[in-house]
Amino acid sequence: MTPPLRPGGFEDGPDRLYTVTRGRSQVGSHAFDVVSLIVTERAPTPGMQSEHARILRLCERPTAVAEVAAELRLPISVVKILLGDLLEAGQITARHPRFGLAQAKSPDLDTLKQVLHGLQRL
Repeated sequence: MTPPLRPGGFEDGPDRLYTVTRGRSQVGSHAFDVVSLIVTERAPTPGMQSEHARILRLCERPTAVAEVAAELRLPISVVKILLGDLLEAGQITARHPRFGLAQAKSPDLDTLKQVLHGLQRL
């Protein structure tokens, strides 16, 4: 049976979260957005912190920071600290999903006008 959630919707109390982050409350120089996509670069190693290993298993495919936090049932601030550890160790890569879109060719203006006129006719 799953234990009831504590106030705030998280399983762990503040003492557990303090331990998971080793007392840190700041992400450091890494800026993760909640929609940043995380991808595992290396498999978990024996002796690794369990939360780090779970993140590496979760992110074998691109996974948003918000999804990682939800799956681990940890606050996003805690997950960002853990992701910073993994990024510094070269075990993950992170990118914002808009990065790929910025390089994509913009739709033709005439095509957009035709779509708009088609929608207005509906």
